[in-house]
Amino acid sequence: MSGADAGAGGAGSLAGRLVVLGVTGSIAAYKAAELARALIAQGAEVQPQMTRSAQEFLGPLTLETLTRRRSMSEALELLPDGRIGHIVAADTADVIVVAPATARWLAAMAAGLADDALTATCLASTAPVVVAPAMDGEMFDHPATRANIERLRTFGYAIVEPEVGPLASGAVGQGRLAETARIVAAVGAAVAGRPIRQPDATQRPPLATGLGAQDLAGWHVLVTAGGTAEPIDPVRFIGNRSSGRMGVAVAEAALDRGARVSLIHGTTSVALPAAAQLIHAPTAAEMRSGVETLVDDVDLLVMAAAVADFRPRRQSSSKIDRRAGLTLELEPTDDILAGVAQRLQGRARRPLLFGFAAETGSLDRVPAKAARKGVDLLVANDVSEEGSGFGSDTNRVSIVLSDGSVEPWPQLSKRKVAERLLDRAVALRPPDGASSAAHASVQESHA
Repeated sequence: MSGADAGAGGAGSLAGRLVVLGVTGSIAAYKAAELARALIAQGAEVQPQMTRSAQEFLGPLTLETLTRRRSMSEALELLPDGRIGHIVAADTADVIVVAPATARWLAAMAAGLADDALTATCLASTAPVVVAPAMDGEMFDHPATRANIERLRTFGYAIVEPEVGPLASGAVGQGRLAETARIVAAVGAAVAGRPIRQPDATQRPPLATGLGAQDLAGWHVLVTAGGTAEPIDPVRFIGNRSSGRMGVAVAEAALDRGARVSLIHGTTSVALPAAAQLIHAPTAAEMRSGVETLVDDVDLLVMAAAVADFRPRRQSSSKIDRRAGLTLELEPTDDILAGVAQRLQGRARRPLLFGFAAETGSLDRVPAKAARKGVDLLVANDVSEEGSGFGSDTNRVSIVLSDGSVEPWPQLSKRKVAERLLDRAVALRPPDGASSAAHASVQESHA
């Protein structure tokens, strides 16, 4: 990695990356919460590390709740399984970002003084390091600070220069922490072209039991799951292959994180969560009716159902005799996601719209499909790929963002995919926190 300034350039995909977020004792420490959310929104997993002075400005619980990992502080701190925390972080991090970085921390790092988890991790790791200084202007301009920054550049560290503006002291100068987007861009540039260092979650710092588990408290989450069955006659139907496993995983994850969940389900082969409000909708028309009835009262809409694309134009009221043969004339069903998007278009507090697209062999059509459906984010997968199809316990998906960029995720359990989607919804929730403004829609053409 170049030691040149890293304030420009695209962030790229952080999917599957482990980012160690180091926070030091600057008044700008409160901005670390916004940075953590932005990194998570880009698909990263975040391990917070806070110096003792940082905890005077920002309580560890804030970052722990957002990242669902315990913050590391002391160099000799042990993980619950007995491993040394900073060593595990150093060995598995894809990138370390220190924001804000104080003059004291710059000096300690330049001298290699590992008296906390953050400096110890940097010394023990071969991962790229991104540093975003923040301090008073005179302090930043001091020859000692400048010399320490130049020394860090010789280590290969990327420096995101602070911005000019009003400072906490009341003065105006260069010392304000760089904008979140610039820091995220530098993180993306640091990992671009590098493989994920440790994709095995068991080798990374563990998620903390109970942290973030109630981050959907107060939300009403509406999920659709399973396939629809479009009748030909009383005993035959046209449908899509679906177990309902993906939608049920989302519903269960949302329940575990404190949400009230309504689950509209078609044909399924997995157990449905008893704690959810269960609504049976066997056909596309009934599923659309259920969604339209409830959508104005929910905070998150996750359409994980495999809705049939076609239905018979005419249905027989009695079983068709097989000896007579059968010729079907089909008509398209309504696109529930597109209908919801159109209905909500123009609203000042329009829900976020996520979508799923099941493809075979190629995902080339997905960006155009995302634009056509009017979604903010589309989740696509190749259902012909082993471990990513109907009824499997795992999924390999790619996220298509609103700008058309594609963010591939590694193969994960469907529960883990569900958790990441909920993490993304939390990260994208409007800052006012009003539940009625936190809608998100996720449609899936597979399970």
